[in-house]
Amino acid sequence: MLPLSYAVRNLFRVPARLCQLVLGAALVIFLLMLASALSNGMDGVLRSSGSERNVIVLGTGSEESVERSEIKASVPALLAASVPGIKTVLGKPAVSGEIHYNGPLQAGTNPSSQALIRGVTPAALLVHPEVQLLSGRFPRSGEVMVGKLASHKLGIPEADLTLGKTVTVAGTPMRIVGIFHAPGTVMEAEVWADLSDMLAIGQRDTISCAVVRLDDATFEDVEIFTLQRLDLELAAMLESEYYAKLSTFYRPLRAMTWVTTCLVAAGAIFGGLNTLYAAFASRVREMATLQAMGYRRRALLLSLLQEGMMATLMGALVAASLALWLADGFAVTFSIGTFALEISPQVLGLGVIGGVLLALIGTLPPAWTCLKPLLPAALRAS
Repeated sequence: MLPLSYAVRNLFRVPARLCQLVLGAALVIFLLMLASALSNGMDGVLRSSGSERNVIVLGTGSEESVERSEIKASVPALLAASVPGIKTVLGKPAVSGEIHYNGPLQAGTNPSSQALIRGVTPAALLVHPEVQLLSGRFPRSGEVMVGKLASHKLGIPEADLTLGKTVTVAGTPMRIVGIFHAPGTVMEAEVWADLSDMLAIGQRDTISCAVVRLDDATFEDVEIFTLQRLDLELAAMLESEYYAKLSTFYRPLRAMTWVTTCLVAAGAIFGGLNTLYAAFASRVREMATLQAMGYRRRALLLSLLQEGMMATLMGALVAASLALWLADGFAVTFSIGTFALEISPQVLGLGVIGGVLLALIGTLPPAWTCLKPLLPAALRAS
C-alpha cells in the first residue's frame, strides 16, 4: 500500500491543475448545497404556514387558491354560533374572516409592486398565534402593519416600510402602524390591513375565507356545517392540507433547480475527466515503475483515488465556506412569500456526499485508463 504522503505530493505537483480541480468541485458542490437549501426552504415555509388546528372555510371550487375564493361576510359569525368546540380566548371565538388580495402597493418614491395584502380583524391574531408584533399596534381603518420580510418580497428598501411611513394600496394611502413577524411562514412577507378597508378597495361585499381555530371540535364538525349549509356554497379543508397542496404546486420549480444543478455537475465532471485524463496519461510509466517495484494495481488505483478525493474535499470545504458566508440567511422571494435559506448540517452533509460521488465518478475512469496498459508496454510509454 502506497503511503498517503505520496498522493499528497502528487496532488500539489502541478498547482494550476489542482486549482482547476478544486474550483470545479467547489462550484458543483456549492450549487448542490444551494439547490438543497432552496428546496428545503420553500417546502418548509409552506408546510410551516399551515396549522393542523386551523380549518379554512372557503368557496366551493376555490380549494387551490384562496385569493379566488368568495364567501358571504356573515360566514364567520355563523361558524362561531353553529360549530361547538371552537377555541375561545377571553370569551371571543377564534374565527377570523379574511380577504386575501394580491394588488399594487407603492411606498415612498419606489415603483409599485405586487403585494400580498390580507384584510383582517383582531380575531386573526387568535387563529394565527405565530404572528407577533415587534413594534407598534394592530391596524385600524386607514392603517396597515407589515411583515418583517415584506421589504424583500416587494423589493422596497426597509426604510420605506417603517412605523409612521405611508404606503398606497390600489390608490388608497395607508399609514404603517405595526411591524410583525411570523418566523418560518409566508405571512412574514405579507401586509395586513383592516378588513373593512379591503372590502372597499376590492369593491366587494364578500370575503375570501374564514379561518377557524379548533379546540374540542374536529375538522369533521366544521365540514358537516359546510355540507349542511348548501345555500352558502362552502368547502372546508385543514390549513396544513391547503399549504401542502401549494407545496405540490411548486414541486416543478424545485425540480428545475435540481435539473440545472445536475447539468452544471455533468459539465464539471466532463471537465474534470479531461483534466485527470491528461494528468494521469503522463504518469503511465511512473505507475508501471511502481508495479515493477512490487506495488499492486489495486494499491495504485487507491492512491489515484486519494488524489481525486482530496482535491474534491478541498473543493467541498471551499463550497461550504462560501455557502455559510454568502447564502445562509439569504432571503429568497417567490410568488406567495419569502423565506430565508438555511445551510443546515444536513445540507452540508449532502454537499460532502456529493463531493465524494463526484470524486469517484471523475477519478475512476482516467485512473483505470492509466493502469490498464500491460507492464512492458507501460514501461516503454513516453
